[in-house]
Amino acid sequence: MSDEVMAQISEPFFTTKAERGGTGLGLSISSSIVEKHGGRLRFESNKSSGTTVSIYLPIVKEA
Repeated sequence: MSDEVMAQISEPFFTTKAERGGTGLGLSISSSIVEKHGGRLRFESNKSSGTTVSIYLPIVKEA
């Protein structure tokens, strides 16, 4: 994935798949949900090995 795409990947309506019906909402919505739960998404991309998306969520301790 290019640096340009990485910079916009979680922006609403950004898509590289418009011709195939992509709306550009999937990662934006996912990112919002994760952030509302105190977490974050991390994107790593390498031309030779592809892209990895990691989801980090806080541990909730029982009351």
